Amino acid sequence: MTESAFTLDSRLAADTVEVGDLALCRVLLMDDARFPWLILVPRRPGLSEITDLSEPDASALWQELRIATGVMQALAKPDKVNVGALGNIVTQLHVHVVGRFRSDPAWPGPVWGFGTRSPYPLHARAQLIERAGALFSAA
Repeated sequence: MTESAFTLDSRLAADTVEVGDLALCRVLLMDDARFPWLILVPRRPGLSEITDLSEPDASALWQELRIATGVMQALAKPDKVNVGALGNIVTQLHVHVVGRFRSDPAWPGPVWGFGTRSPYPLHARAQLIERAGALFSAA
């Protein structure tokens, strides 16, 4: 499979802002100010399950998830980082890296389907993307 055939699912594109690309994954910021939330999408077409990845890509995804978790910890200093790949609505393979706080509105439950998304103010979103990009570059 070639990277040139990769297209981001329109629902992911509508709810996120691009942070940048790692070797395998496109890194997105969920545009929801209630939760610090990154999404990693392997740039491979036609994948819906982690087990659809080749062995080298599966290894790369694991390493990139470790990096993204470290970035989330540095970016938001959360009490816990949740990592999950659900895909019940968006079937394109993507992995959520969500910073959670005991004080967040969904704690201790999941963030998926909780309340209404609250987009970041544009200036705050731009600053967050810049900080996240710098942390990924330094990782």
